[in-house]
Amino acid sequence: MAALDGRTAIVTGAGQGVGRGIALALAAAGARVAVVGRTLDKVQGVAAEIGDAARAFRCDVKDAASIDALVAAVAEAFGGIDILVNNAQEVPLGPLAEVSDEAFAAGFESGPLASFRLMKACRPHLKASGQGVIVNLATSAAVRWDMSGYGAYAAVKEATRILTRAAAAEWGVDGIRALTIAPHADSPGLKAWIEGRPEEAEAFFRTIPLRRIGRCEEDIGRAVAALCGPEFSYFTGATVPLDGGQANFD
Repeated sequence: MAALDGRTAIVTGAGQGVGRGIALALAAAGARVAVVGRTLDKVQGVAAEIGDAARAFRCDVKDAASIDALVAAVAEAFGGIDILVNNAQEVPLGPLAEVSDEAFAAGFESGPLASFRLMKACRPHLKASGQGVIVNLATSAAVRWDMSGYGAYAAVKEATRILTRAAAAEWGVDGIRALTIAPHADSPGLKAWIEGRPEEAEAFFRTIPLRRIGRCEEDIGRAVAALCGPEFSYFTGATVPLDGGQANFD
């Protein structure tokens, strides 16, 4: 049997990039997957790639009512929820003086606030599962020696990391594990950054011991699937850098 047979996962922002890679890997490990995104045709395409084990759901994670409707619909469609992956995020990038209040607020609404709401909405189902897992996404930008251009982005992601740690501490008694991953992956966003800042990207690659960016499904998705499996049932509250050895969260 596959490690995640019989389990149901929600993956937000699953229409492309890291979210798509995680959704594909969870399905390959045996999970049924709710492929969630703002653009329905994108998540329908990913669900079609997966096949009968997946269904597409539209959700605006910045809207509380949309989140509640999503969780209710997934629980009804699949009979429960065992895994929640909060991947969707609007990213406020740039020097502090150039990041608008609106962009910063959107980062929080789509990131830690959305994750907070989804974790609470899914909690009864994760508790009923007896083996519930929450996986939230952070960034190694938060531990850069030079934070120039990344302060607003890292601030948003660090808030998510703290919420994850709190969930692990408070909900462990309910059999719910909560983990944060900090991936480097060949997502559309990172590819655009590499194309737009080739010199910075070349210097960035030299700081990665493995000298490459992770692949969305093979490196990031499969790691998430493993972390959600029974072999890691005693592992919670940690930040896992899936970045080729670059970051130091100690």
